[in-house]
Amino acid sequence: MSDLPASIQAQLTHIEFLVADCMAEAAKQGATSAEAGISVESGLSVTARLGEVETVEHHRSRGLGLTVYIGQRKGSASTSDLSAQAMRETVAAACRIARHAAEDPCTGLPEADQLATEFPDLDLYYPWAIEAEAAIDLAVACENAARAYHADISNSEGASLNTFQGLRVMGNSLGFLHGYASSRHSLSVSVIGERDQQMQRDDWWTVARDAQDLQSPEAIGRIAAERTIRRLGARSLSTRQCPVIFAADVASSLLGHFIGAIRGGNLYRKSSFLLDQLGKPVFPDFVQIHEQPHLKKALGSVPYDAEGVRTTPHHLVRDGILESYVLSTYSARKLGMTTTGNAGGVHNLIIDPGTLDQAGLLQQMGTGLLITELMGQGVNLLTGDYSRGAAGFWVENGAIQYPVEEITIAGNLKDMLKNLVAVGNDIDFRSNTRTGSILLDQMTIAGN
Repeated sequence: MSDLPASIQAQLTHIEFLVADCMAEAAKQGATSAEAGISVESGLSVTARLGEVETVEHHRSRGLGLTVYIGQRKGSASTSDLSAQAMRETVAAACRIARHAAEDPCTGLPEADQLATEFPDLDLYYPWAIEAEAAIDLAVACENAARAYHADISNSEGASLNTFQGLRVMGNSLGFLHGYASSRHSLSVSVIGERDQQMQRDDWWTVARDAQDLQSPEAIGRIAAERTIRRLGARSLSTRQCPVIFAADVASSLLGHFIGAIRGGNLYRKSSFLLDQLGKPVFPDFVQIHEQPHLKKALGSVPYDAEGVRTTPHHLVRDGILESYVLSTYSARKLGMTTTGNAGGVHNLIIDPGTLDQAGLLQQMGTGLLITELMGQGVNLLTGDYSRGAAGFWVENGAIQYPVEEITIAGNLKDMLKNLVAVGNDIDFRSNTRTGSILLDQMTIAGN
C-alpha cells in the first residue's frame, strides 16, 4: 500500500510534532543533544482450542522513549503518557540520569552525514480490519483442519490469529525526523498426536505484512498435523558422528549465532569466537550472506536503523570471507570503525541458496540426521561451543527411515560454519532471516 490513508498520515504528522516538541524540551532543559521515538500500536489476538474460544484480546499501546546527552553523559527515560506534562517530566528524568552518569567518549548521536535522507516506499502497511468473530472462525477452521487430518491427532494446544498495525516516528537533535506505518499478521496452530502410548506435538504458522499473503487456515492445519503424525514412533540414537541437515525453519538459528558473533557489542567486549576475523574466510568459498533492508513487504525491511542511520544492501560474507561486522554507532566507535546501520539488528538477512531442495540435500547427505526442532540454549559465543537438544529424522541412502528424539547435537560453531556443505533452495520466508535447509559435514550426536 504505497499511499497511506489520510487519517494515518495525519496521525504520523501529529506524532512528528510531538517528537519535535520533545527535542525542543530536551534542549530547554540542558541537553546538548537528544533522540526520541514514539510508537502507537493496535491489534487483535484470538485463540481457540478444541473448537472453543479461549481468548480474545484487543491491543492498544503507545509510548515515548527518550535519550538525552549532556556532553558525553547519557540518560534515558520512557513513558506511555504522551501529554505535554508527562513529556516534560520524562525529559527531566532523562536529564537527571545523564547528569549523574559517567562520561563515555563513545556515546552520542550518529554523525549527521550517516542519517537517512531518502525514504523508499517499502510497502509495509496493510492493516487488517478483521472483526473478532471472523478471526475466531479462521482460528477454529485452522484447528479443525489439523484435528481432522488423521485419527491419531488426539488433542490440540490451540490455534491463534494475531494482527498488528503500528506507527513509529523517531527524531534527533541533528534534524532527523521521520515516521512510517507497518503491519504484521499471523496464524498458527499446534496439535498433539498419540499412538501406542506415545505422544508427540508439532506446529506450523504463517506470517506476512499483508493478510492476503497468509497461507490458508486449512493449509496451516494440514501441515501442522502432517508434521505431528510423522513424528510418532520416535526413538533415540546411539552416540555417533554423522552429517546433519538443519531444516530451513531451524537453519536460521545457525545464522543467528553467526550474527551474534559479529555483533559489535560482543566484539568490543572480546566475547566472540570470530574476534579479529574480518577479511578472513569463515565459511566455504561458495557462501554468500548479505543484508537487503529495502525488500518490499518483507518482514525485516526498514528505511533506517534504530538510530536513524540509513540502511543499505551490503554483503556480510562474500565468497566465504567475512566482509563486514554488524555495528551500531556506539559499538563502531568502541572498535574504531563506522556504523553499518545495524542499531537494532540486521534487516532481511539472506544466504544465497544452492540448486537442491531438501529432498536433494537428503540425497547428497546419504546417511545422517535431518533436524527439525532444536531445544535449549547451549551456545557459547565466546568459545563457539555448541550443544543443543534436538529432534528430527534418521536418514539412510537419502531417504527418511524413522523419527528421532531425545538426542543432543554438539560441535563448535567455528568448525560448523567452515564445514558447511550446501544450502538448499527451500527458502523459509517467515522471518527476518531467509535461508534454505543447511547441510553440515559432521556433528556429534549424543543419544543412548
